[in-house]
Amino acid sequence: MSRKIRVIVVDDSALVRSLLSEIINRQRDMECIGTANDPLVAREMIRELNPDVITLDVEMPRMDGIDFLGRLMRLRPMPVVMISTLTERGAEVTMKALELGAIDFVAKPRVGLASGLNDLAAQIVDKIRVAAVAQVRRAPVRDAAPAGGGAAHASAPAAALLGRLSTEKLICIGASTGGTEAIKEVLVQMPADSPAIVITQHMPPGFTTSFAARLNGLCQITVKEAVNGERILPGHAYIAPGGTQFHVARSGANYVAVVDDGPPVNRHKPSVEVLFKSAAAVVGRNAFGIMLTGMGNDGAAAMREMKDAGSYNYVQDEATCIVFGMPREAIAHGAADEVLPLGQIAPALITRLRGATDRLHHRI
Repeated sequence: MSRKIRVIVVDDSALVRSLLSEIINRQRDMECIGTANDPLVAREMIRELNPDVITLDVEMPRMDGIDFLGRLMRLRPMPVVMISTLTERGAEVTMKALELGAIDFVAKPRVGLASGLNDLAAQIVDKIRVAAVAQVRRAPVRDAAPAGGGAAHASAPAAALLGRLSTEKLICIGASTGGTEAIKEVLVQMPADSPAIVITQHMPPGFTTSFAARLNGLCQITVKEAVNGERILPGHAYIAPGGTQFHVARSGANYVAVVDDGPPVNRHKPSVEVLFKSAAAVVGRNAFGIMLTGMGNDGAAAMREMKDAGSYNYVQDEATCIVFGMPREAIAHGAADEVLPLGQIAPALITRLRGATDRLHHRI
């Protein structure tokens, strides 16, 4: 067997430290090598023990988890899984943690902590395993421009006006681990008259509202959670609400959002497979597919269905993925038309849309 994944648990709750340690030590492929009740203790423990992964509570004494994460990712980048609370503030802080470079997060239950964490045991250890093999990013350097968005905002308005084409086309994005920042990188580059964008990011209930609000403040397009029955409009991006299934349907000449309580697909709710299957059936050759970083194979088969129905598909390359699972599977299914670094996906898409717009104008 390969070496066990060595984990340090950082949490101010003695109960949580004990529960997480027990969950980790039950696994044959990992071990908890230490626990810390605050970031200052954790800092010395990390130096001494050199763990593979740390779990980090958001709110702690002496230094909160976000300040500690920012320093850690600048000075000693390593895989971090955040332990978040299911509150509005917890969701906002978690989005910030992912921006700073945390690999993923677990939503800690507010009541029934012991039973709740044990119910989440499989999710917790899965995320630790993913973090252990993920590509870690350094924390972005703070400046006046939004992280990852400065150059994009400067260049995006230069894109040709997309006009009539935007009402016909639909851009479909799927992502999982590492996807919140990857989605941001794509969306901040899209012009205000972009075709409508529909997005499934694996995320639990309570966090997609904050995710959408954060993106809406950075982008030229309007970003919001999808609402069942609403018309899908150009210049807007719609994010699948956590804990629901999201797909697109047609009502006359319009696309509409369908958000329901359907069962998990590929263990996910929301599932990329559900969204992409609907795009293959409803949108066909007017769709563009984008598969971004994530673990597993969710959406790969449906992305091939999109391609067979006439869509044009972009897949993020391995070098820029946090986890290359979902993109690798999409490529293996023959679903990719282009495999590109993250920063090149939006420009390539805009160039292709501009070409289609030019051809449309020449026919008029």
